[in-house]
Amino acid sequence: MDAYEDLQYQNSKDVAKSGILGFFIGLAVIIPGVSGSTIAILFKLYDKLLFSISHFMKRIKLCLFFLFPIVLGAILGLVLGFFTIKKLLDLLPFAIMALFGGLMIGAFPVLSNEIKNEKLTLSKILLFTLGISIPLGISISSTFLQGGNQSLKELEFYHYILFLGIGYVIAVTQIVPGLSATAILMAFGYFKPLIDSVSISYITSNPNILLVYACLGIGFLIGLVTFSGLLTTLLNKQRTLTYFMIVGLSLGSIFSIFFNPDIYEVYQSWIYGNLSFGVDLGFGIFLFIAGILISATFLKLERNKKN
Repeated sequence: MDAYEDLQYQNSKDVAKSGILGFFIGLAVIIPGVSGSTIAILFKLYDKLLFSISHFMKRIKLCLFFLFPIVLGAILGLVLGFFTIKKLLDLLPFAIMALFGGLMIGAFPVLSNEIKNEKLTLSKILLFTLGISIPLGISISSTFLQGGNQSLKELEFYHYILFLGIGYVIAVTQIVPGLSATAILMAFGYFKPLIDSVSISYITSNPNILLVYACLGIGFLIGLVTFSGLLTTLLNKQRTLTYFMIVGLSLGSIFSIFFNPDIYEVYQSWIYGNLSFGVDLGFGIFLFIAGILISATFLKLERNKKN
């Protein structure tokens, strides 16, 4: 079976898996540290996803059919994340983040198995270290070094060029496991302004925001196509080396779930005597363990099915 034939869905369960993958990709835009690409690896869809995006123009109908449930799930995840998860994060931020952290830790063996029993070399160690360092650096810089939220009003020409670049980087975060779109936007100071701009009243009074959305979208599409092609090539030619960096990225992203601007504000509120400390921490530990068990159970079921 060639790569194109492998994109064809065999049953409704395969379609549902793609939809769930898309759902987590949509959530990744809202929740710091959550990686849709990690879910793609968990569901054995990562290579297919990269291939379908990078070869979209060569087999439009087939790739479109494969990507459709993913895109549909992403829209659902984005909407649910915006209107529901965001509200839950306002109520019990640490607990909700802990749930997703547990899910990623429970799913981590899927990634680590790719490099299990591989002989260590200097290049592999360096790539693994670099992978860990990137999300750590983004988390720390977005927490301590950003200059506050930026304005989306009275923009100059160069701002729109910047938004094209940000859109490109966001696309990279959706392709490379372990990178967070939210953390990137926080580092640039545009996460909260963009979230707050999603309202009819804001758009009516500031119509230039539509051009901002357009630049982000164009940059995202360019990044999606070009970077997916690059990663497809790397996985085909240097799969083991590439996975050493991917595993590092994913490990670093688990840290970024528990250390980013939003959650750092929670820690500060605990220090200054916020009464929700006990409830948030206790519920968070419970959901963290539950997340690990859910992922571990899913992996066990998949392993038993394979055997």
